[in-house]
Amino acid sequence: MLLSPDPANNCFGCGGANPRGMQLTFERDEAARRIRGRFQLTSDYEGASGYIHGGIIATLLDEVMSKVNRFRKARAVTAELNVEYLRPVQVGQELVIEGWESDAQGRNLFLQSEIRDSSGKVLARGRGRFVDLNAPRDPHAD
Repeated sequence: MLLSPDPANNCFGCGGANPRGMQLTFERDEAARRIRGRFQLTSDYEGASGYIHGGIIATLLDEVMSKVNRFRKARAVTAELNVEYLRPVQVGQELVIEGWESDAQGRNLFLQSEIRDSSGKVLARGRGRFVDLNAPRDPHAD
């Protein structure tokens, strides 16, 4: 199933209403419960000459993880994001981005993501904790 940018959503990463946004499209793999995207980013997203800005890499990892929450029909927001930059990501390079759930504890959803090149080499990894806004809150939690 294709997850196309929503024309009413102004999100920088995935919204279709933001003319300066990335307007990212993802694929939903029901069997594997994974979200995937394939992209080639232009120099619009460049940091150091010829390479994608680290903040954009973090955005891609966060976006793919946020889409994983759809498997639970959860409306969740990023509470923590950890990015591991393993190799520089070149402008124009073919990228495969994938996200999946690793754990869930109450309102907390723990997700992981990777950016790989076309040969499968991992360029960056993300780990995130998302909070499900619609799940009941634990009265004993802070």
